[in-house]
Amino acid sequence: MRAFLDNLRLAFGTFLGNPLRSLLTLLGIVIGVTTVITMMALIEGLRIKVNRDLSQLGANTFQTTKWPSGFGRFNWAKYAKRPNLTVDDARAIVESCPSVGAVGPADDEGGQKVATASAETRPSVRVYGATPEYPETSGITIGSGRFFTDTEAVDGRSVAVVGVDVADALFPGADPLNHEIRIKGRPFTVIGVLQRRGSFLGMMSMDNMVIMPLRTFQPLYGKNRSLDLNIQARDPTLVTKAQDEVTNLLRRRRDVGPTEEANFEVVTNESMTESFNQLSQVITIAGFGVCLLSLVVGGIGILNIMLVSVTERTKEIGIRKALGARRRRILGQFATEAVILALVGGVIGVAVGFGLAFLGRWMLGFPTVVPPWAVALSLGMSSGVGLIFGIYPAYRAARLDPVEAMRSE
Repeated sequence: MRAFLDNLRLAFGTFLGNPLRSLLTLLGIVIGVTTVITMMALIEGLRIKVNRDLSQLGANTFQTTKWPSGFGRFNWAKYAKRPNLTVDDARAIVESCPSVGAVGPADDEGGQKVATASAETRPSVRVYGATPEYPETSGITIGSGRFFTDTEAVDGRSVAVVGVDVADALFPGADPLNHEIRIKGRPFTVIGVLQRRGSFLGMMSMDNMVIMPLRTFQPLYGKNRSLDLNIQARDPTLVTKAQDEVTNLLRRRRDVGPTEEANFEVVTNESMTESFNQLSQVITIAGFGVCLLSLVVGGIGILNIMLVSVTERTKEIGIRKALGARRRRILGQFATEAVILALVGGVIGVAVGFGLAFLGRWMLGFPTVVPPWAVALSLGMSSGVGLIFGIYPAYRAARLDPVEAMRSE
């Protein structure tokens, strides 16, 4: 223990004796560790936000669509050949699936402009056509006013429920209820305003939207389009059973054989989370690749500085060996110096990574969280690099002949 403490004292003395040279040597390790800490904080924060945003969709809801969802490259031409999901499919699900409580067919069109006589939004509003079941099947809540009724939906009346972003842009400081807005030149009466929901994954605002009856939407944007079927199970414990019932029913309605691939998608919170986890794994691997490259560069720097240190301290090594220091003591001294040097770089990298994570949380409002395992792994990797690249210089120092070493100038 005393020998180890002496080695630590000598290591820190060497570092403090040449601080600038030591810090420049550690840049690779600092960059690598900072990369790992920052990326892990972002991925963990994104995971938290994904779970938080998905929870807004409801614990007992899922969606059936024509198109795949998630991350990755898809053969869109293949999916375009699938038959559309229709209102008849929604009606059949309600009638034939006992575990399903409600189905809300919906369609949407992005990049729309909404206007009044005195103001207009940017062409970024997403317009939805839906049925009265939409609020309970999609997780939205009415903040003021009301949603449209069955009668208004069947008649295709010109009524609309707007998101908070649209209301703020068109009616700043005023109540938008019972006022008129225009979409594609057609007037609509605002009957409700949605409760604010914020953004999804920090990218897409969930408040920049307008919802109108599906029968009003289709003449404006086209009837020959596939619908998204938002489905609510009767109870959270019946979600899996409801998914199985819906899947079996749609396969029968579409004449899909037992061994054939389904020509529709069932999207759940779990499937979206799984897609995100797959993406995060790729990002994590890429991050560790960058980290390892930086650590190798930093390790080469440590190798170089330790070789220089052995050369500069040849006489000191000779004197210590002449006074009785054994090879393993000299080996331990220089190996400890290399590890301490790398560990200091790792600590600096962790500190910088925490700083960047805090900056992201403070400036962007992103819930960045540094997982403890990332800190432990980063410090372990940096220490390991120091040990690996410090062994050869330490071995050279331990093998010096004491007589020849004391003659060195």
